[in-house]
Amino acid sequence: MSFETLRMDVKDGIATVTISRPQALNALNSQFFRDMTRVISEVKNRNDIKVMIITGEGKAFVAGADIAEMRDMNPERAREFSRVGQHTFRCLELLGIPVIAAVNGFALGGGCELAMACDFRIASSKAKFGQPEVSLGLIPGYAGTQRLPRLAGLGNALFMMMTGDMITADEALRMGLVQKIVEPEQLMDEVYKIAQKIASRGPKAIRLVKEVTRQGLQEEFDRGCAIEEDKFGEPFNDEGKEGMAAFLEKREPKW
Repeated sequence: MSFETLRMDVKDGIATVTISRPQALNALNSQFFRDMTRVISEVKNRNDIKVMIITGEGKAFVAGADIAEMRDMNPERAREFSRVGQHTFRCLELLGIPVIAAVNGFALGGGCELAMACDFRIASSKAKFGQPEVSLGLIPGYAGTQRLPRLAGLGNALFMMMTGDMITADEALRMGLVQKIVEPEQLMDEVYKIAQKIASRGPKAIRLVKEVTRQGLQEEFDRGCAIEEDKFGEPFNDEGKEGMAAFLEKREPKW
């Protein structure tokens, strides 16, 4: 399935979404947000897709928002551009299935924000991360000021956003922004293996882990525990019974 700014391929229950504007280093424009919204809707309505991978074509994951489009915006139009981007990334974040960012190269500005809206990030050893908006006299607009400190800590986030400096994949791993680094030629194979492993687990359990964890982060600790307690019982009607039976019978579960 192809769109103007990206394409989606589905195999073995895994949807691989490739951002395809290599001539612009995959910079995010209004068309991208329309296309990504359509992809999210498509994936949400397909029961055969269990995991989604997002990556970029060429040497960039996403090098930022499209400055050529932003240059002539007035404050009102800029706020709308931010709102649309925030809404798209929030819909991605709340998608029921796991979303993995395969960061193949530059993940700057809106690209870093897109990666952070995914559930976790696997990076090429050549990947670079950054929020360089202040070098243009701007600030992050797609919830970077909110997700980055939650993922990497306040000091690390403010350092990145105030200096505008790029950091290496190793530095991103150290601060918890990425979960694993692999060599460039092995990136997609490794991410696909991880996606296959997740897809082999109980699908309802995977959805509940994402839902409860993300919801709990927005709540006070004891309320988060109460949410977990409530959701813990749900799989005992169906999927959990099959999983436990398969374990005791030393066989593969039939989800």
